[in-house]
Amino acid sequence: MATRALHGQPRRAQAGMTLIEVLVSMLIFSFGFLGLIGMQARAVQLSTDAQDRSRAALLANEIVTTMWTQKTLSLPPATVIGWQARVSDQTVSGLPGSTGTVGAPDATGMATVTITWHPASRKTTDRDSQYVTQVMMP
Repeated sequence: MATRALHGQPRRAQAGMTLIEVLVSMLIFSFGFLGLIGMQARAVQLSTDAQDRSRAALLANEIVTTMWTQKTLSLPPATVIGWQARVSDQTVSGLPGSTGTVGAPDATGMATVTITWHPASRKTTDRDSQYVTQVMMP
């Protein structure tokens, strides 16, 4: 005769149910943990992208400040070339594969500063990131 558990069911009917419950709960926990890891990886990628944009903004601000200091949008070529060298040097700019351009002033008196870079987290076939700012003398 089978002994009865607390709820009145025979113990034999419950054999192995606890193991299945543990395996199912481990499976659910594993999927949740994988989702958490995925979210963390995405957060790190977005944080890196934001840091790159901040670096590009600082580099653009550097040449804009030079324009304002010299009170002209048409900077000497040596100044622009020196700035472009700093932008292109990853150890200085912190931006991988970066280039900087300073457009000549247009008819409205605005010059465009563009910094382009290719984030390391993206595939080579993806579009480059770009920071563009326009400058006008007051």
